[in-house]
Amino acid sequence: MERNLQSAEELLTALRAGEVTSVELTEEAIARIERDDEVINAICVPDFDRARVAARDADQARARGEDRPLLGIPVTVKESYNMAGLPTTWGMPQHANYVPAEDAEQVSRLKAAGAVLLGKTNVPVMLRDIQSFNEIYGTTNNPWDYGRTSGGSSGGSAAALASGFGALSIGSDLAGSLRTPAHFCGVYAHKPTLGLAPTRGMVAPPAPALPTDLDLAVVGPMARTARDLTLLLDVMAGPDPLTRGLAYDVALPPARHDRLSDFRVLIIEDHPLIPTGSAVRAGVNRVAEALVDEGALVEWRSPLLPDLTEAATLYMLLMLSNAAAGIPVDGYEQLQTHAAALSADDRSLDAARLRGMVLSHRDWVAANNRRELHRHGWRQLFAEFDAVVCPITPTPAFPHNQNGGLENRHIDIDGVEHPYFDQLVWAGVATMPGLPATAIPTGRSPEGLPVGVQLIGPMFEDRTPLRLAELLEQKIGGFQAPQ
Repeated sequence: MERNLQSAEELLTALRAGEVTSVELTEEAIARIERDDEVINAICVPDFDRARVAARDADQARARGEDRPLLGIPVTVKESYNMAGLPTTWGMPQHANYVPAEDAEQVSRLKAAGAVLLGKTNVPVMLRDIQSFNEIYGTTNNPWDYGRTSGGSSGGSAAALASGFGALSIGSDLAGSLRTPAHFCGVYAHKPTLGLAPTRGMVAPPAPALPTDLDLAVVGPMARTARDLTLLLDVMAGPDPLTRGLAYDVALPPARHDRLSDFRVLIIEDHPLIPTGSAVRAGVNRVAEALVDEGALVEWRSPLLPDLTEAATLYMLLMLSNAAAGIPVDGYEQLQTHAAALSADDRSLDAARLRGMVLSHRDWVAANNRRELHRHGWRQLFAEFDAVVCPITPTPAFPHNQNGGLENRHIDIDGVEHPYFDQLVWAGVATMPGLPATAIPTGRSPEGLPVGVQLIGPMFEDRTPLRLAELLEQKIGGFQAPQ
């Protein structure tokens, strides 16, 4: 395999053995971006001059005998992270010229680990889409099919990895923004337990970079192998040094098992609120068959599973209450009027989203209390199971769809249209309670598109789904370069 498509772990081995230099790796990555990214459009803010300097510095450090976790490895960073001297726009034209003075905490950690930062990857406006396009940087195409989306909101990062533009990337996830692009592009991603990795500096402009505890949203690693996810998570995890880091260190529990045969896994193929497309169902079943073949304990239903319908409703309430917090007063009042007109019997996801946008603090507290009951339910489930396998979205990557507002779009699931935003319920299974979830590739659809699933694990036991991902990679295969 050519070096641009090798794992970070393989590249580190070569660097330590003196078989290659960081300068060589960096120049090869830059050359590949300059050759291929005109059609992919994953790297929206290149930073090649500083990358070359960082690569030279890494080689000199290694020559002095230094060895850091990512020393000399070319990586990319999602556009939404602050990088001193580069624009952070979140795809918003009014902030096209906003340039922060300081790095985000995770960017600082990458640099401290010795990574070579190639530049920033494309996102949707305000990170609020399952696609990655905006007026400033244009559309990121899926490397497997240029007419389809790479996913969102970390779509630029997933497309970059699939294209060989750096060995690693960092993204974020509130509504599947790490997992969906990984699923669409055939790479790996990990949504950490809520609060495990600090988010300071991953903030919409021009807001200050404060050590805020975000609700639902996390930052996390993306890679071409499962082992690389762990390598990068170990750099990203740990409390913010401005707050909890003054008192606490992170010590994640080890994976529960080291063999597939020892895992106890619950398989969820279906959601009560949206159908699972045939290609994704086949991907879930490939994982289930691999587990059964290795002798793992596999079940397809359990009374311990928290109610998925209520979970999806809570997810929409909590997510939209946050998303709508900055709406101007006149717009907010209009939403209140529309929400008041809803029938009390309307339990649709559309209704939940509208109610969420005008949720009172009293009602938010009630929703949060119900979330805690769900978290307790998951703790009980994970006393009997080690992981849950389920879809990330109902379909593989869909054709670019940039017409109209998000609320007016639809997703085609085996020939039947469904509301665009309803596909987020699968992301919410892990996001609402704050659980870790690892996205893995499981093969391809009949059309030749990547198909992935997510492995959901117990809270703060991130190493368990990550280890399961490694073992499944050995069993069913992993990343394949686009044909």
